[in-house]
Amino acid sequence: MLSHVTLSSETPASISDAPDIEIPESLKPSDGRFGSGPSKVRAEQVAALSAAASTYLGTSHRQAPVRSVVKRLRSGLSELFSLPDGYEVVLGNGGTTSFWDVATFCLIERKSQHLSFGEFSSKFAAAAKAAPHLEDPEVIESPAGDHPEPVARDGIDLYALTHNETSTGVAMQIRRPAVGAFVAVDATSGAGGLRVDPEQFDVYYFAPQKCFASDGGLWTALVSPAAIDRVERLCSSSRFVPASLDLKIATDNSRLDQTYNTPGLATLLMFAEQVEWMLAGGGLDWTAGRCDRSAEILYTWAEQSDFARPFVEKPSMRSHVVGTIDFVDAVDAAQVAKVLRANGIVDTEPYRKLGRNQLRIAMFPAIEPDDVAALCACINHVVGALAG
Repeated sequence: MLSHVTLSSETPASISDAPDIEIPESLKPSDGRFGSGPSKVRAEQVAALSAAASTYLGTSHRQAPVRSVVKRLRSGLSELFSLPDGYEVVLGNGGTTSFWDVATFCLIERKSQHLSFGEFSSKFAAAAKAAPHLEDPEVIESPAGDHPEPVARDGIDLYALTHNETSTGVAMQIRRPAVGAFVAVDATSGAGGLRVDPEQFDVYYFAPQKCFASDGGLWTALVSPAAIDRVERLCSSSRFVPASLDLKIATDNSRLDQTYNTPGLATLLMFAEQVEWMLAGGGLDWTAGRCDRSAEILYTWAEQSDFARPFVEKPSMRSHVVGTIDFVDAVDAAQVAKVLRANGIVDTEPYRKLGRNQLRIAMFPAIEPDDVAALCACINHVVGALAG
């Protein structure tokens, strides 16, 4: 699987047309989905949804069948993340993009500090800057492939961190920059696949279409007692907060095991099923361990290859849930992705705005580490065929 592919001196700098290359079935992964979101959904989740369809789908989200699923989900997430006493699981509609707006109304008092090191980590900063009732945020930037560190400063009342930058494949450890610092973490692609200490955050928010193998359109926030107190204060003040973005309303409804607006019922059930699968396997350490094994396979293959290398130079910053692999100029990664797709191995294309000659490969808990190894073998085969 880790064999080298020799590129001849006559290999063109760019291969514009992908030839008809068939990957042997013996090399292919058992499942060809490696997208960074929406992600691979396990067949067991779909089967559970089908089994519940006649009594669950198409029913009121304020009645027992749906509320029991929300209760399962909230309880499961609390157990999965080993939440301390007083922490709560809050749900709302709209995904992480909506939660950035929620935070500008209900979590930032006056001024926030943001770490910007990719497409998504920059968007919360932009939302805070656009909010007319807030001071301009402090933004600490680093180039793609790296991440900055938060800096404790007077006047900052919220530190906005990103656990995993989905666009670049950079992950960072979550630590408070100072005792008592209020920390909100965008964990959209990291939650469930990367280890985290809840004592190091006040709000850890994410959507279910990554590690949790469900659909988008829902946000989930793990909130500390300090965050609940802040929400109570800000949302009860004279500050205008739209009802759909009001974190107090979302919290009050979540305590009743429901959402303020009608949620996607399929999303909720598949989400709950994935959380319970994670717990049955051994919890967060088990799911992170699966991602660790996949990452070791992928990055070892890239480091030993003569045509590929990890985009993120520092091993400590390499994500274990989203891997980005650069290719040498002699190999057109876009053509490799097209051949893979034609063979049923999909969504390995890079993040479009990054603009690099690379593949981006999800390694979420539902993806089998052996399938990551098979993908590496398939890439070797395709590159060899293109070079030949």
